[in-house]
Order: sequence, then structure tokens, then C-alpha cells
Amino acid sequence: MSRSSYYKHLHKNPSNRAIENAKIEENIIAIHKESKSRYGAVKINETLKSSGVTISIKRTQRLMKKLGIKSVIVKKYRPTSSKKKIEAQENVLKRDFNTTTINEKWVTDITYIHTIKDGWCYLASVMDLYSRKIVGYAMSRSIDTKLALQAVKNAIKLQKPTKQLILHSDLGCQYTSSAFKEYLDSTKIIKHSFSSKGCPYDNACIESFHST
Repeated sequence: MSRSSYYKHLHKNPSNRAIENAKIEENIIAIHKESKSRYGAVKINETLKSSGVTISIKRTQRLMKKLGIKSVIVKKYRPTSSKKKIEAQENVLKRDFNTTTINEKWVTDITYIHTIKDGWCYLASVMDLYSRKIVGYAMSRSIDTKLALQAVKNAIKLQKPTKQLILHSDLGCQYTSSAFKEYLDSTKIIKHSFSSKGCPYDNACIESFHST
């Protein structure tokens, strides 16, 4: 490169587009800060338009990426629905959540929790309806029968039940699997009870716990 071209490049004035982007970037930073870092590209774009700055959503995203800012809100987890036909099973519990002693009625379910390290993880819990305490749980990055079984095994290891008890769950494939059934049968003291299809009220206690 010639010396004249080099110095001409150094003294080149910024384009109108660059000047406009610089002003928009200041607005984006201010909006993002005012929202306590909650706003993403869509809401920032809407706020810019309401203040008279009309730009496309893609341009807003490019400028935010350049500035290294994004929403701190985690995208809501949306579990995929299964098209597999669900067969009804016996509901032994029948929404009778009253008990007279521990290790008489247990309820179990699986929920999802977002973690910083591993993203979405799954938590299987077993609750004793007498004490309303979690007597067994297991956590994993995979939602499978192994997870559901481990929570029950941990509950049995901790509580050491000796008399007949009811374990109530929903009709999830983890609880209707042959491996889960075989294990419960091997204990010879656990009677499995199931919620009706699409009826969370049948397992309201553990559903309520997981909702918090």
C-alpha cells in the first residue's frame, strides 16, 4: 500500500450509517440497563420504535450482538408431547391424601429445573403424604426410567418401610415401564397407583410441591 493511501485511510470520516448505528447503540444500552437486563431484542426493538427509532429486528439483534448484551431471562422450557396412546391404570389412592402414619402413602413425579452449569435438568421426587416431606429424590440430565427408579430406591433406602404402602404416580412412560413395575413387584410391599390421563389433581400434593 502506498503511503498516501495509508494516511487517507486514517483520516477517513465515518459513514452516515456508522454514525446512525452509534446513536442507536447508545439507546439500546440505555434501554437494556433500564430493564435491568431483562429485555431481549424484540422488546428493545419495540421500545426503540415507540421512541421514534424505526429499525428492523435483525438490525437490533446485530447491534446487540456487537455490544455483547442479551436478555438474562431464561427461555421457558416446553416439554415435547408424546403421541403414544396411554392406557388407563388402577387409581388406588383416589385422591385420598389422608394418612395415619409414615410410609403408608407416597406420591412421586418428575419436574424440570434450569441450572447454570448443565441447562435443563430433571428432578424426580418422592413425598410421604403423612409428613409431606421429600423422602427420596434423584436428579439427571435425562428423563428416563432410571431417574424415576433411583428416586424410589433412595426413598426405600432412607425410610426402610416394612408394611404395605401405596406409591402413586402419573401415567408417564417412566412409571408405566416394565423395569419400574418389576422393581416395585420385587419389593413385595409397594402397591402402584396411577392418576387418570391428563388429571394433575389426582397427584395434587407432589404437583403443588414441584410448582414451587
